[in-house]
Amino acid sequence: MRRLTLIFGLLGMVITACGASSDVDQLAGAASGAIPATAAATRSLTARTSTRLGLVKVATVDSPVYVTAPPGDLSRLFVVSQKGQVFIVKDGRRLDLPFLDVSSQVACCGEQGLLSIAFAPDYLTSGLFYIDYTDRVGRTRIVEYKTSSLNRDRAISSSARLVISQVQPEANHNGGQLQFGPDRLLYIGLGDGGGGGDRHGVYGNGQNLSTLLGKILRINPRASAGNPYSIPASNPFIGRAGARAEIYSYGLRNPWCFSFDSKTGDLTIGDVGESRFEEIDFALRGDARGANYGWRVFEGVAVNADGESALGAVEPVLVYAHGNRGCSITGGYVVRDPALTTLLGRYIYGDFCSPGLRSVKLGPSGASDDRPVGLGVSMLVSFGQDGRGRLYAVSLGGSVYRLVVR
Repeated sequence: MRRLTLIFGLLGMVITACGASSDVDQLAGAASGAIPATAAATRSLTARTSTRLGLVKVATVDSPVYVTAPPGDLSRLFVVSQKGQVFIVKDGRRLDLPFLDVSSQVACCGEQGLLSIAFAPDYLTSGLFYIDYTDRVGRTRIVEYKTSSLNRDRAISSSARLVISQVQPEANHNGGQLQFGPDRLLYIGLGDGGGGGDRHGVYGNGQNLSTLLGKILRINPRASAGNPYSIPASNPFIGRAGARAEIYSYGLRNPWCFSFDSKTGDLTIGDVGESRFEEIDFALRGDARGANYGWRVFEGVAVNADGESALGAVEPVLVYAHGNRGCSITGGYVVRDPALTTLLGRYIYGDFCSPGLRSVKLGPSGASDDRPVGLGVSMLVSFGQDGRGRLYAVSLGGSVYRLVVR
């Protein structure tokens, strides 16, 4: 049995739109197109300190879902559109031609589409990067691409090389996040296969080590010895009968957004809940290796599957109930932009169903001082960082904002 630590916002009526088995899960319900964020939801507000925070719109893109930049690139921001394109904002201006266009290969929208991009740690010399998308038959595909050293504003479309393909039983809970960790390895988030209650298989996918679903994977994505990728020798389940060696952490429902602290290497996961609770999972650098985060046996810290067990389940550091706090968590980043002094060292996050951004202090003993930031973004689908460590918030309605001090 897991011990209850911190539960925030347990009061409030459940938002009926989330449903018992059809929660918003970030992207659901957005297939009709862009819905602009309202001025009221995106205006800058005075924080309860002497520093005034604000949001500056830096780009408008159809259905953006993620932003990032290559290591060491101080002039460009890459914006991922769910519909299959990646655009560059260069020196403050969005370039007309997309950096990459795979829209003909992508199933969109709902929770499917082009979901993430990650640049190799040596991108400035190798030109290699990786994307995660849902293909036309609903499979998750992780694909490697390359750019030419002569033109880093356009990817070479013919350079595509499939790294991983994963069958998805249903159209939701695809995960989709790609991140290179402090160990320079690629981490991949995959949801539990979709539907409600982790219903695929005898006891679901989250606790099943024979499937990649409901996991965070860790691989070296470079082709090796005739294989499309290699598995690090330190992965926790190498040599274990019936377990996939790619698995790094398990027991996850839909780890839509996870991130590494750029200073410490600590890992934080925003795992989207079912019908009652949203959760944040946290681990010091390296401690998520082999960690079981409890789904489907637990939703948050509440028992979700009577009579089932989750061996050694690690409880979340923060849980909140559906209601006025939202119904689909959007995980963020530990803030390291020195300009954002009131947020420095704090983890920023939000919820797709509620516009208010929040920040919290995370540590091995749990979460503390969870509070509003004083800013809001409607349809908050993700956060991102650029090469300078500056922080961005993305609205699926079409806008990308940078957090600034006014």
